[in-house]
Amino acid sequence: MKLVFPGGDHAPLEVGGGTVTIGRDAGCTIVLDKDGVAPRHCEIVGTDDGASLRALDSALATVLNGRQVTAPTPLKDGDLIVIGRIGCSVVNERKAAPQQAAAPVRDEATRVRAALPKFVLRGVSGPTLGKTFAVSNGAVIGRQADCDIPIAADEVSRHHVRLKVTADGVMVEDMGSANGTYVGNQRISEATLLRPGEELRLDTIRFQLIAPGMDARQQAAAVRPEAVAPPASAAKGGNGTLWIVVAVIVVAAIAAAVLHQQGVF
Repeated sequence: MKLVFPGGDHAPLEVGGGTVTIGRDAGCTIVLDKDGVAPRHCEIVGTDDGASLRALDSALATVLNGRQVTAPTPLKDGDLIVIGRIGCSVVNERKAAPQQAAAPVRDEATRVRAALPKFVLRGVSGPTLGKTFAVSNGAVIGRQADCDIPIAADEVSRHHVRLKVTADGVMVEDMGSANGTYVGNQRISEATLLRPGEELRLDTIRFQLIAPGMDARQQAAAVRPEAVAPPASAAKGGNGTLWIVVAVIVVAAIAAAVLHQQGVF
């Protein structure tokens, strides 16, 4: 099995029976000194029967075929790994060798487009603080280990919420949770659109939806005023409009910091 970097970020590397570490650290087997890559981002453990991928940094996502890796996952021929903004394809040489021999030379320049997730959730409280989660269509968030995004917190139901990716954001559907699902400060009872920059809350566990392709101003513009919860003092008769403006500015600042960290701008 071989790792191939179609974008030319690293030379192809054979995965044998050992462990291949990938990250920015000079001690890694594959050094990718790029924004969005952790010092020790992930590792691939090879055996006689194949290889498996394991994420090493929960704050920066490792994505396999569009889904975030949260546990050791077997690799197969044709898989696409995304590390930060770098795509890496898995090639089984025993299967690919006859095709490579017959392929014209110009095919060597063919680039494989990295399947970057359209949206990511970034934790802003509790056990998810600072962590990012790739959002795949139909993903389930919950306490149970079989969830696409497992959250080990008692406030979260076993299967708390289901996500559906759309062109404008993520549709959020509560799955009968005990403590409720909120988009901004509104508890939802039916499928509700979560737009980039807005906040998803599962009881006390909070996330912000980030669209890697949008800049901070676009994400701030997408936030609905009712999705920003004003402080309690404003709700009791203070200058509510002022507090909403302040809250939107804070959201924009957070989004800018996140996008800068991810290397978007």
